[in-house]
This record gives sequence, structure tokens and C-alpha cells, in this order.
Amino acid sequence: MRSFAAERAERIEELDAWLASLVGDEKDVALVAVGSLGRRDLTPGGDLDLVLVHRGRDDVAELAEKVWYPVWDRGLKLDHSVRTVAEAGAVARDDLKAVMGMLHGRCLAGDRALADELRTTVLGGWRASAKTRLPELLELTRERWEQLGELAFLLEGDVKDARGGLRDVHVMEAVVATWAVPPFGARVRAAYDQLLDVRHALHQVSGRSSDRLILQDQDAVAGLLGLEDANELLGLVAEAARTITYAADHAWRHVERYCAPHSKSERTPLADGLVEYAGEVVLARSADAGDPAMVLRAAAAAAQAGLPLAPATVDSLAKAHRGLPVPWPETARTALVQLLGAGPAAIGVWEALDQAGLVVRMLPDWSRVRNRPQRNAVHKYTVDRHLVEAAAGAAALTREVARPDLLLVGAFLHDIGKDGSGRDHSVAGAEYTLDIARRLGYDDEDVDILHRIVLHHLLLPDTATRRDLDDPRTIEHVAEAVGSGVVLELLHAIAIADAGATGPAAWGGWKARLINELVRRTNKLLEGDAPPRTPAPTSSQLALARHDGVAIRISSTQVRGSWAKHTGGALTVTVVAGDRPGLLWQAAGVLALHRLVLRTARTFSAPPSGGAAGNAVIEFTALPEFGSPPDPASVEADLRRVLAGRLDVTERLEKRAAAVRVRKGVRVPPPRVTIVEEASSTATVVEVRAHDRPGLLWRIGRVLGEAGLQIQAAKVDTLGAEAVDVFYCVAEDGRPVTDPETLTSIQEKVIIALS
Repeated sequence: MRSFAAERAERIEELDAWLASLVGDEKDVALVAVGSLGRRDLTPGGDLDLVLVHRGRDDVAELAEKVWYPVWDRGLKLDHSVRTVAEAGAVARDDLKAVMGMLHGRCLAGDRALADELRTTVLGGWRASAKTRLPELLELTRERWEQLGELAFLLEGDVKDARGGLRDVHVMEAVVATWAVPPFGARVRAAYDQLLDVRHALHQVSGRSSDRLILQDQDAVAGLLGLEDANELLGLVAEAARTITYAADHAWRHVERYCAPHSKSERTPLADGLVEYAGEVVLARSADAGDPAMVLRAAAAAAQAGLPLAPATVDSLAKAHRGLPVPWPETARTALVQLLGAGPAAIGVWEALDQAGLVVRMLPDWSRVRNRPQRNAVHKYTVDRHLVEAAAGAAALTREVARPDLLLVGAFLHDIGKDGSGRDHSVAGAEYTLDIARRLGYDDEDVDILHRIVLHHLLLPDTATRRDLDDPRTIEHVAEAVGSGVVLELLHAIAIADAGATGPAAWGGWKARLINELVRRTNKLLEGDAPPRTPAPTSSQLALARHDGVAIRISSTQVRGSWAKHTGGALTVTVVAGDRPGLLWQAAGVLALHRLVLRTARTFSAPPSGGAAGNAVIEFTALPEFGSPPDPASVEADLRRVLAGRLDVTERLEKRAAAVRVRKGVRVPPPRVTIVEEASSTATVVEVRAHDRPGLLWRIGRVLGEAGLQIQAAKVDTLGAEAVDVFYCVAEDGRPVTDPETLTSIQEKVIIALS
């Protein structure tokens, strides 16, 4: 890319000499350049910002005219003022724009000591009032962002004043001058210089002082900069703007801490190897830098807690990361889904990984779409940001689908084929998805589902708005393409998330109604998916069920003497005991007490024989919440105590919950509780979908028990950060619950317990 730095320097040198000649050797006066001239980054359409500062000279007005009129006669735009040092200090105390300009004051002619006095006065006042002025500056900055949008994702952005533009660097320089935040790095300066060259070329091409990079000028600006076309130009602008935005966000977090009432920061455990400190997520002292999934686990923990990753932590992760094995370990795949499932909170965290170059290192295919513009007025974002926004939007729809993990990943990949090759992006994206899904470690069935939803992600909106829904062939075509109700519901959710991430013009009530009707008719043709089936016991579980008395088995995958941190290994806990109400939730409560996070649970009751009561078999898989795993002997001892009625799980868990410090966290969809009709003729089937958290199964099971239900079988799965739990229950008489009021009451009580 061509640089205009030398041309600017030559012009500024000429202007400096000429302006100095207009003042000459006058006493008690100084001509000070502020703004872009003071910073030495004046572009062709920029204004000359000048301050004539004096020591109370009576003839200063006449002297000012000797400077201003030649400037005007030369056809230059001028922003000027005449001040004493005291007057300039007073203006700086009231006018944020003025103080930021004067912080870059540079003496062109006259009394240099007077110019230094001006800068010292302005800078001293700025620093002294920082805790009151910086919040004002932040408010003005946010208003500007709201008005002009994000430069990185605008088709015709303002390279100076939009978010991520040149103005944000000027503001950061003013913030740094207060000593409230550390100076920004070389990457921000390089991004600034690139945008400055874009602004220079824009002024030269358009002949105007406007800083808006409109479509009709983009090809010419690209040519002047030595770039291939407008697409390359917009990609370069996006890259620079995102770098500046990321740095500005970090600077403003520093400012908020600086201006907040002083409080002692403590290191609070957040996840294995990660802690919260001073409002950011940092690596714990015991963190295992060799864990290939650490980057994604850190990102997921930060997003789920609604916290940013500390920049120093991101740098450390980038240095330590040696790549992920292919296929990915389960821990990495789960962490990716948890990250995407955090919704809007995931966007800033993902941006942090992207700025450090970690995203492309983990997912090489991401380079196809990174910073790729969409020259379409309907789209708000570059392709890569659109994909992350779509996944964040899909997080609100995870309760609506059977596979929330595939919904999030499908939304994340749906436009991965927009690589500029000219191919149908759905076809290209589906091909790329086959490789990506296998890289992530999905099995063949899930790979096929992801391939289908990327290939057909436009099927529902295109068919609903362009085809006759009353034509049976239309519905048959959609049913043949999707193949199953699972894929259909995923495509429906992705259509909604895709439109939301595109822009307001991409969705509306009319379109929503048409798609809903298409889905309803297609689902009817497919006859829906089969209802959940009762979990079938394995032969080993059946053998355990015949065990006489209580049996507890705890096993784990041993890797390097640990519980398989690098391979996704989990602790397996099997409990066999006489079937009785409350057995499942009490056992789950013990695991929660030992800070074990449940990934799956399977339970079934063996029928009684020979007049003896039947046994129940419960099998859990779990991972430590953070830190070292608990002692298996201690876990087994507590399980035996609770089975013997000598341990009050409820009291201890309630005390632990009360002691947990409440974080702001992220917004998640509310839990959904469904009575699945016709799923079983012998039991009431209760399906619960909720955001996973420690003790979730304990809470659900306790409510069902208090409602007089006994769990005959259960299938509990955690998919990313989402729990999808199915319980087969009977009343005290051993029969399904059929009373509508009782069923409604059960639903409401479970929702209250989880909310």
C-alpha cells in the first residue's frame, strides 16, 4: 500500500515556514498549531487549526489579521482563536474538543516559552480534572459512535469520526495524557497511519474535505493507494478500524476502573486455570499453558461470565498456543460451543482472539472470510463479523432446537463460503464445512447435519418468499432437502439468526409468517421426529442392577497422572442402590458439592424380582469445575453417607450458593420445561432445556421429588453451555401424571427453581 507520509511532511514543513513568516519576531505572542497541523498529520482537505496566544497585547487583533487574512487569501480553511494563557486554560476546562486539540499544541513562531506555558497549563488542568472529565469524554465518544456506527463494518464509513476511526486515536492520546491508562502499542499506530493514508487519498480523489468513504470514490481511492480494488480497500479499512476499536475498548475499561471508587481487587476462581481479576479474565498462577484447549476455555469462561479477556492474558495465550490437534479434543469443541452460546458477550471475546491472530491459527478456513466486505447495503458487517453475530443471535434460540450445539456451530459457519471466489457460497461453504466439522471432531452423523444446514441455509427464506406454499411439490422439495425434523428446526433458527445479523431490512413480520407456515407444513409432511426414547441400559449396567446392596464405582481416564486434561477425559461415577424417590438428585447434589460439572447422566430402574425392591443404576460423567479434581475416595464416602441418610445435601448446597458472589454475567434465554405428550405410555416425560450451571440436575430433581414424582429413567446431556435433560417420571401410585393442572404446576415450579 502506498504511503503519503512524505508528501504530508513536505507540505507541513512548507506551511510551518510560511506561517512563521507571517508572525516574524513579535514579542509576547506565539503562533501555536493545534489539531491535525499540530500533530503533523494534515491531509489535503484538512483545516488549519491555529491559536494566537499572547501576554495581554493591546494590538493583538491587528496582529491576528496579518495571519488570518493571508491564510484565507490562499484558499485554506482555517479554525482560529486568540487567547491569553488564562483564557485558553478556561476554554480547555469547558470545551473537551478544545482541550484535545491544545494537548498537541506545537509552536510555529514567536515566544516559545509562552507556547510551553500554554501547553503546561492545559495539560495540568486536564490531568487534575481527569476523574470528572474522562466520563464526560466517554459519553461524547459513545454519542459519536451511536451516530456514525462502526467503521470496520460500514460500506460508506467516516474514516475520521466513525468508531475505530482516526478520532478514536486522538481521544486515546488525550486519555493517555492523564496517566489513567498506559500508552497504546505499535499496532494501533500502524493502523492509524493506514487510515490516515486512506483519508489523504480520499481528499485527493474527491477534491472535498468530507471523510466519508462513499462507494463512487472507493475504486479510485484504492487505485491511488496501489490496492487491487475497492474490496481490498474496505478489507484494509476494516482491519485497521478493528485494531483501533479493540485498543479503545481496553483503554475505556481502564478509565472506568480509574474513575470508580477505590476497591481492592481480588483473584476469584472462574474456571480451571482461570480467575477474574480487576474485572477481566486472567490466567491463574497454576494454569497449564500446554493445554491445547486453553485458548478456547479461557474465551468461553470470559464470555459466559460477561467479562473481557485481559490483553496481557491474550498475549500470553498467543505465545503459548502451539495449535490444536486434529481432530480437536472434546474439551476444545465444547469450549467453542460454550463461547458461541454466550450470545452477544462472545463478540468482544472473539475479537480479542482475532486481534491476536489466534482465530486463524485454530481455524485456518477463517482466513477465507476475515475482514471480507459485503458490498451490499442490506448487510451491516463484514463476512467474519456477520458469522459471529449470527452465532450470538442463535444463542437466544437454543431452547427451540434439539441440538443447540449444532445450531451454534451451523450459524457460525453458514456463510463460510463467501470467500470471493465467485462460486455459489452455499455450495462452497458446505464443502468447507465437511472439513471444518471433521477438524472440530464431530462424528459422521453430525458432520452430515452441519453440511446440510450450511448447504441449505437459504432454503427456507428463499422458498417462503419465492414459491407457492400451496403447491404440494414446494413442501415436498423442502422435505427432501432437509431430510429430518432436526435439520428443519435448525434451518428455521438459523434463518432467524442470519437475518438478525444481516440488518433490519432482512427480516419482518411478513417474512416470518411465511417461513413459519413453510416449516409447519414441512414438519407435518415429515411427521416430526420420534419422541425421546427411554434410555436403554447396557449389559454391564444390567449386571450392576442385580447387585445386592449399594455399589459405587468411580473411574477416570489417566493421562500424565491426571484426569485427561488435554484429551477431554472425564470422571465416570456409577451408583447402584435400592430404587427410591430422590436418589438421582441427591447423588447429583453430592457431585455438585465436590465441584464436579456434569456432562451426562443416565439412569434407569431395574424391575423388582423375587419380592425384593428393584435397584436403580445411575451413571454420571463429570469434569472438575476448576482446579484439581476431588479425591475419588471422598466422593464415594459422601455418596454412601447421602444414601444412608447421614448427609444433608440441600443444606450444604444452599449455603454454598448463598456464598457465591453474583456477577453481572450474560443474558441467556430463560429455561424451558415441556411435558412431551405421547412419548411414553407408562411415564410422564418432562424435558428441561436450560443454561448449564453447577447443581442444575440437583435443582431439577429436587423439584420433581417435592412434586411427588419418582424418576424411573433420565437422559441428561450438556451440549456446550446448554443442558438438554429428559426425565421419565411416575406418580406415587406408579402411574403417569395426567391431570393438566398438576402438570402445569410441575412446569412452573421447575422454571422458578432454575430462574
